[in-house]
Amino acid sequence: MVFIVEAVPYILFPRKLKEYAQFVNTVPDGTLQVVGIFAACAGLVVVYLGRHLGGM
Repeated sequence: MVFIVEAVPYILFPRKLKEYAQFVNTVPDGTLQVVGIFAACAGLVVVYLGRHLGGM
């Protein structure tokens, strides 16, 4: 399921994805690390809420 969701941008917006990949090369490493940490924490919150509020 995850592979299907991750493939959608490549299927629907290949040109934009290439532009985004070039843009990411210009972003400083520290900024990418902060964004990555934030995304990981947000994912953990979503999983936590899903398990505790979803009745599992």
